[in-house]
Amino acid sequence: MSSLNGAHILVTRPQRQADNLCRLIKQQQAVAVEFPTLDIVAANDCDRITATLTNLSRFQWVVFISANAVNFALHANDGKIDQFGNARIAAIGQATARALAAAGLTVDLLPDRGSDSRALLASSPMLHVSGQRILIVRGAGGLETLGQELKNRGADVDYLDVYKRVIPSADPAPVLDLLRRNRLDLITATSGEAIQNLLIMLGEKDRNLALAIPLVVVSDRIRQIAENCGFKRIFVTDNPSDTAILEKIITWATGEKSGRIE
Repeated sequence: MSSLNGAHILVTRPQRQADNLCRLIKQQQAVAVEFPTLDIVAANDCDRITATLTNLSRFQWVVFISANAVNFALHANDGKIDQFGNARIAAIGQATARALAAAGLTVDLLPDRGSDSRALLASSPMLHVSGQRILIVRGAGGLETLGQELKNRGADVDYLDVYKRVIPSADPAPVLDLLRRNRLDLITATSGEAIQNLLIMLGEKDRNLALAIPLVVVSDRIRQIAENCGFKRIFVTDNPSDTAILEKIITWATGEKSGRIE
């Protein structure tokens, strides 16, 4: 018998990115409750995006911050990016590297361990960037940690925002019904914005019901955001993969329901 038998697990991933995690949850005989609290849409500045992507030879490094950054850059540039010249390509993590490989692009730098800005910054090539021009391809409003540290190391950093995050127009009624009947067992979230949007979408009246539910997040930074929002029982995965999320869900279900934050 599955350790998740019958549990209702809320998946807040964007709709196009939720399928694999939902499949893994269902394989454990749990109920995956899909409720996207974040939507990823193309950025508006198409002319600048196209102009930048057709003149990448100005840069020594082009850093893709996520698989979304790869896919939306491709979408904005007629499905291809082939004007790199001598610019090298860096991927923030494995999912980003896979998206680049699927586009026929060779990844020159991928962190050995980890899949975040700190891991990339710790890699040898990023320790010696003084005088180099670096382009960071990302979503609008992304964290400044990577770019700021590269600037501190002497690099000239540009940003290219190829997508933006918005609150989707999803009906919260099914989730509110589960909350009010005490049938929602766990919430998963892969970004701080997804957590904040969830509380907005559920409304102030039912905020405390949501905050009482255990929450699985994928980084200490997101854990801090969740704590600031008022969540008390927070579990942090070892990495941001769907498999790691499922492992933490199972860990919660098989003996770590004490409610302590970890």
